[in-house]
Parts: sequence; structure tokens; C-alpha cells
Amino acid sequence: MIKSVYVAATSQHVGKTTCTLGLVAALRQHGARVGYCKPVGQEFMDLGDLRVDKDALLFSQIMNFDLSAEIHSPVILGHGATTAYLDDPKSFDYRGRILNASRHLQDEYESVVYEGTGHPGVGSVVDLSNADVAHLVNAGVIIIVEGGIGNTIDRLSLCLSKFRERDVPILGVIINKTLPEKMDKVEHYIGRWLNQKNLALLGVLPYDKSLSNPIMATILDAVQGRVLANEDRLDNRVEDFISGSLIGTEDLSEKQNLLLVVSHKRLSEAMDKIKQTADLTNESSPISGVIVTGDGRHIMPVEHSPNFDEYIERYRIPVLTTALDTLGSVVKISRIEVKINTRTPWKAVRAIELIKKHVNLNAILESSLLR
Repeated sequence: MIKSVYVAATSQHVGKTTCTLGLVAALRQHGARVGYCKPVGQEFMDLGDLRVDKDALLFSQIMNFDLSAEIHSPVILGHGATTAYLDDPKSFDYRGRILNASRHLQDEYESVVYEGTGHPGVGSVVDLSNADVAHLVNAGVIIIVEGGIGNTIDRLSLCLSKFRERDVPILGVIINKTLPEKMDKVEHYIGRWLNQKNLALLGVLPYDKSLSNPIMATILDAVQGRVLANEDRLDNRVEDFISGSLIGTEDLSEKQNLLLVVSHKRLSEAMDKIKQTADLTNESSPISGVIVTGDGRHIMPVEHSPNFDEYIERYRIPVLTTALDTLGSVVKISRIEVKINTRTPWKAVRAIELIKKHVNLNAILESSLLR
């Protein structure tokens, strides 16, 4: 029997991709041939003649299938798409594209997993809200919401109404990014509320900081910088950052994957302190990247020193420069919304582990609502 599952969420950045990865992995582990589709995308990538949603590209690499825009990413709402649709809706056969992709996938695979976009109302401007699409492809919905109690219930209540309008069956709810010390409390109260609504709580996932850690490539975009050294190491992960002015006030010998944010004026001084503070008997450096900051207006010249150049090359540390000052850089970095992507395969592995450990996958696989 074809099993169609639509993974939706109460808002952006709550873990749709994380949970979709886990669901796909679980279905595969049970021997099912699984198809994937991102029916409506907003953030796309151009791959020569191929324009696809970035999540579709990620899944094609993880699931090892040949990526087709028509099948795996049939509708992309890029710049100007919504106003063009509102001007002349009949010129856009969006529903036809999604139905064509759905039929192809359901003919080829035993199970099809559809990944939603944003909150349930996203896409309404072109008559393709998440609820509209789930109804169109005849899928049961799993809703992902961020951990909490009051705010979580409020968001769930609002989102559930959108799917009920379209008579879409709800397979259950997954609570993501829950503080570990509050997991039992969240499970108790959210579970009780859902039970009153005859809905299943499928799992409560803990907040995992490693999934929120950016890589240097993401930081490069955030600070609108340029690369000075070791561009091939922009996949280095960053677990925390330290200001050049604070080096020497804490022990770096047991830390790793730090981003050094330092003014061009203090670069040489900061590097000398790192050498004094860090355990240089290790084969690796606690520093995974460096941002040399400017004055807030111009990218300032970087005065290289032999100590700096030798250290950077010894440990192959990527170095960026930005016009932002140190405070501005830290603010930009702290606001980064980290997503799993093709440059962070280790995050995909961790996401799948979390889903397998904390979500009742058997309840999903055995649901009578799967159709």
C-alpha cells in the first residue's frame, strides 16, 4: 500500500528537515522503497540547467537518487513569482506540476515523504498552502513544533485548524528542540493536551547544540566577508566564538572549534596569546576559523606577521575579513539560523540518530491514517 506522509511545521527553523531525514531513514530501515518530494520550495539552487529547492538537493545526495526538478522540486516560488501569479493565475499550472510529481513517485515507490515549507499558511498566495498541498497529494500530516508548553499549544492549535479546514488527517505531532531538563514536563502536558484532541504525541526531541553550530561558509555569508586564507576549509564547524580582546582570560587547552573574532589591529597580539594559552602539544588547534574585523565601514588591511602566517598554515585555519567591526560581526553570527545542508553531512547523521532514539516510528509506520 502506498504510504504518503507530509511533514509540516508550525513555523520556520523548527526541524522539518531533521524530522524528514529521520522518517525517511526509518522507512528505509524497514525495507521500504522511499520517494521524496519538496512540492513547494522557496530557497533554490541553480545547478546548470537544473533549478531545484536546496532541500531536494540535500535529500538526493543522502538518498542517492538522480535529482529531477519536475519530480522532486516541482514548484519554486522565487523572486516575483507571487505577484506574477496574482496578475494571471491561469498561466501557472502549479497544481498540475505537483500532481504529476506525486503520481510519478507513487507509481515508483512504496512510500512517499513530502517535505513542507515554512508554516502551514506558506504558499496560500498561490493557492498552495501546506494544507492545500497535503490534501492534493492525499497525504497524512506529521506536525513539527518547537519545545515548550503554552506557546507550543498555541501554535499547534492555530496550525491544526489549517489542516482541518482541508480535511487532512493528522498522523501525530513531534516536539523538537526541547531543553533536556524539561523533556518530561513537556511530554506530560503536551501529551495530555493532544490526547484530549485525539491526536498522538509521536516524540519529544532534545535540543542538540551541535545541530545549531554553523560552518565557516555560513559565517562568511552572514558577515558578507571575503576569504584571506585556506578557502578549502570553509566546512570547518564552529561551536563557539571568542573575541581577540578576551584571549588570556580563559584556558583554551580543552576547547575546540572556536571562532576567533578579532580586530585587524589586535590580530598579532591575539595570535601570540593563543599560542601561550592553548595546548600546542596537540596536533589540532582550538581555533577552527578567524574573522579579521574592520571599522564598520571598510575592510581594513590585514598586517600579516610571521607568527600568524605560520600558525594559520600549520593548522590550515580559514581566515575571513569583513568590513563589520567586532561587535557587528558577533551580532550577525549570533543571529544565524543554521540549517542542515549538503556541506554538513555529519548533521544529517546526528538528526537521524535523534529521530530513531526519541520518536515512536512504529506508531507512524503502523498508522491506519497512512494512505
